[in-house]
Amino acid sequence: MSTTLIHGVRFAGDSRPDGWILIDGERIAATGHGDAPEAGTIIDGEGMLALPGAIDCHVHFREPGLTHKADMASESRAAVAGGVTSYLEMPNTRPATTTLEAWEDKMRVAAEKSAANYAFFIGATNDNADTLAEADYTRIPGIKLFMGSSTGNMLVDDESAIARIFRNIDTIVAIHAEDQPTIAANTRAAIARHGSPEAVPVEEHTPIRSSEACYKSTAKAAELARRYNRRLHVCHITTKEELSLLSDGPLGRRLITGEVSPHHLMWCADDYARKGTQIKMNPSVKQAGDRDALRQAVEDGTIDIVATDHAPHLPGEKQGGALTAASGAPLVQFSLPWMLDNFSETTVQRVMCENPARLYGIKDRGTLAAGSYADIALVEEDKPRTVTAADIVSKCGWSPLEGETLRHRVRLTLVNGKTAYRDGRLYDVRGEALEFSRDN
Repeated sequence: MSTTLIHGVRFAGDSRPDGWILIDGERIAATGHGDAPEAGTIIDGEGMLALPGAIDCHVHFREPGLTHKADMASESRAAVAGGVTSYLEMPNTRPATTTLEAWEDKMRVAAEKSAANYAFFIGATNDNADTLAEADYTRIPGIKLFMGSSTGNMLVDDESAIARIFRNIDTIVAIHAEDQPTIAANTRAAIARHGSPEAVPVEEHTPIRSSEACYKSTAKAAELARRYNRRLHVCHITTKEELSLLSDGPLGRRLITGEVSPHHLMWCADDYARKGTQIKMNPSVKQAGDRDALRQAVEDGTIDIVATDHAPHLPGEKQGGALTAASGAPLVQFSLPWMLDNFSETTVQRVMCENPARLYGIKDRGTLAAGSYADIALVEEDKPRTVTAADIVSKCGWSPLEGETLRHRVRLTLVNGKTAYRDGRLYDVRGEALEFSRDN
């Protein structure tokens, strides 16, 4: 196999600029400081920060069925341009990934198109528990359960079906938790105040998809997880109250784990005035106190992972108000630089690289240890750069961070030892299917 040496780098939490990484084929052979071994290819790290490639456990790449706004090729390229080398993609495409045939179709497309490593959740419905029981969870990260959604057939509102999933299937259940009756009541009240759905302004999105709706649904799921002793992962937590529902202790033994998305760390309801529908998300951004509590929970380890909920829409689809503009935004390309701007590098490595692999049991990813796959991001520090439209790789062509200045920039991304991105140039590489250990 060919060997590659990256030298002159710094590792997270270590100020020494003489670190090196030796790569043999797809995997890391050794790391160290000072005198480095010989290799066939040499990469000068130029004093940059070396991180394991980030693992984004929550993306929507829109293929199949919604490829006018995104697809696996475009969004996986955006991912590697941002130092994200692996992703777990959600099932609410068209058709939804609620059958094994639909999951297999996605796997075939990814093998042909994806620049990053990949895996796909299988989605729950009110009537597919038998299919979920047959799935191979060494190749599937878990079940996605929408307890508050109107996307196709993805809303699971039959309590007996939800209980059957928790009772009978031994895998991680990742939930979108918003109480649909609460949202419906809040929607009716907003329309009554403003006269029509079209007249409801985007600022109403937060009271419509309220803290109460989130907490009520998450509490219900937490009760089921504890009753049946099943692992529950709460996606995109937005409220300080939900943090109390997460389990304590080491990550590998936590029954109920949690994630937060960067946009809920970046913005709050006060920011609608300047960002408008660009920050219309489901669940909604909440109050400044919630945002601050989530930031603290990332720092102190209460929150286990940061995942983007990358959800591209065309600019025209983001026009309108609380009830007419599409919800979601593309964030996979800029999440790692933004996080490094706002949190310590050791925290970022923990919540975006190490913990995602540990939580889902992703084999041989998420670290720079010898034997791990050579998924690596080199990041340049303290070189402020304003995000422009020309920088954006996502097919939708915009980002809520456009016009914002970031101090960190990804300069090089390796996927399985191959250069996927370097200094603004994308390379034609293919990622691999992720594998999952169920011993974690």
